[in-house]
Amino acid sequence: MREFAAGLLLALGIIGAGSFLPSRTPGQTPSHRELKVATNGSWRPQSYLDDHNQLVGFDIDVAREIARRLGRTAKFDTPDFSTMTGGHWHGRWDIAVGSVTPTRARAQVVDFAGVYYYSPYVLAVHSNSAAQTFEALNGKKVGVETGTTSEDYIRHRLRIDAPDMPAIQYRVTPGEVRTYADSTMPLDDLRLGDGVRLDAVVAPEQTVLGAIHSGYPIKIMPGGYAFREPLTVVTDKGAPQWTAQIKAIIAAMKADGTLRTLTTKWYGRDYSH
Repeated sequence: MREFAAGLLLALGIIGAGSFLPSRTPGQTPSHRELKVATNGSWRPQSYLDDHNQLVGFDIDVAREIARRLGRTAKFDTPDFSTMTGGHWHGRWDIAVGSVTPTRARAQVVDFAGVYYYSPYVLAVHSNSAAQTFEALNGKKVGVETGTTSEDYIRHRLRIDAPDMPAIQYRVTPGEVRTYADSTMPLDDLRLGDGVRLDAVVAPEQTVLGAIHSGYPIKIMPGGYAFREPLTVVTDKGAPQWTAQIKAIIAAMKADGTLRTLTTKWYGRDYSH
């Protein structure tokens, strides 16, 4: 699925992750009219290709609003998530708007330019699952998107680098962790039946609710959230003034209700605080 989406993006003229531009100061595009944005390519409803092969979603709307407030036009690129969060962009992107969690490891290579919403993570199981508690999934097969906080959580290594965040409580010790290239693929396996390929999936509540709305025979495990994480806009290291400028825009979007409006539009509820 990810390869198919990448092909469509290339057909649309969106530059792939391997395309390098000359090194430049972040925020300074060759025309000074474009804002080069790294994002996800297949993560509904954050960012995905619609029926017209156009990138749409919550993250896309946020990025376009940031660009508008800068007097720019957003131009999107869809690298692998690990590339987007790995820093050393060499001028390929000005910002990343890809629902990135500010972890301690990522803080070593990128800067966090402002939390723009919060995402609760849940455990999803098949509709036929008899599991009623997190602990009932101990020893089971759990699917996650690779390179994400879902994987860090299920492997008991999640460290969120944000103030006032409670300690993570690991309530599931899986027998096997299966990783996938994007957030939809583990849910596709889960929908095949309870225990057929997976017993559970760790994913953002928004993603799971979107799958349920699309008819997936899955449900959210009772017992509350696995964890709740802040999501931040990302800039590359080495441009503190640029990072501060983006942070001020995010703060203004939160203060004037823009982020509340956009989260409600795409998720049906306010995740902006």
